[in-house]
Amino acid sequence: MSAVSFIGAKSYDLKSLNQSIETLLEPLGGIKAFVQEGDRVLLKPNLLTGSRPTKECVTRPEVVYCVAKMVIEAGGKPFLGDSPAFGSAIGVAKANGYLALLEELNLPVIEFHGKRYETMGAKCNKFNHLRLSKEVMEADVVINLPKIKSHVQLTMTMGVKNLFGCVPGKMKAWWHMEAGKDANRFGQMLVETARAINPDLTLIDGIIGHEGNGPSGGEPRDLGILGASEDVFALDRSILDIIGVNPGKVPTVAVSQKMGLCPEVADIDFPLLRPEELQIEDWKLPSALVPIDFGMPRVIKSTFKHLYIRFIKEPMSVYAGR
Repeated sequence: MSAVSFIGAKSYDLKSLNQSIETLLEPLGGIKAFVQEGDRVLLKPNLLTGSRPTKECVTRPEVVYCVAKMVIEAGGKPFLGDSPAFGSAIGVAKANGYLALLEELNLPVIEFHGKRYETMGAKCNKFNHLRLSKEVMEADVVINLPKIKSHVQLTMTMGVKNLFGCVPGKMKAWWHMEAGKDANRFGQMLVETARAINPDLTLIDGIIGHEGNGPSGGEPRDLGILGASEDVFALDRSILDIIGVNPGKVPTVAVSQKMGLCPEVADIDFPLLRPEELQIEDWKLPSALVPIDFGMPRVIKSTFKHLYIRFIKEPMSVYAGR
């Protein structure tokens, strides 16, 4: 039986937050159940954009700080990694107040780009071309740190969708184009990504969520919760009960259920608080859903820019022998 740990949490104050995360992880064995001495530990927050730093579009730096310190205390070697939709990982991190924690903890930031990837077709059902950053696949431990947000293409973005940031650079745009306007097909791509990465721990930031026209165009919403699980699919499914969203409307959850990867809420163990004890009313979903595909002109423009940078601006000698 999958276990999902939930607690109420109201503050990003570091002392209070650290205590909250320790309480949250205790039923799962604490951080040492996931991190051993010498482990290279990827911390994968949601670093969507640096353009709206006060709108709760990204995982709060305080959450990453507390988890990183716990990893260090357990003997692990944490590093931050992402491939943001807009900008670079380091740029988005700095714009959202990560600089102090990066400097204090000497936390490396890895950009997931197209130069180092691993084809994951053997681990997937239908997507033989699935490519994921080698930095992700070579990490000893993956700790997924998403944010609870509404999403104009997928209704909600939580733990599974956050792992899309492990797809290198411009490859994400081609995924959108391949899915066309089929949200369920794109949902299956995301589920296969999550299954291939198989994060050791997902800890979701729901102290303040982002509702409405997310992932970036909505508004902050106080939720007052933190959640954690080894099972990212069970965690995502449980959150929908808290905010009152039909799982059939969320492609990542609907597809994971169809594939037999996601348990029903009745089959999940909740060692602390149950979803019904944390329920909120009137969570705002997007005013209208938009197609999954970016549109051919945007994809072509993005791709030609990528090829220009790769083959013209950068020295050709970098690619010799490939």
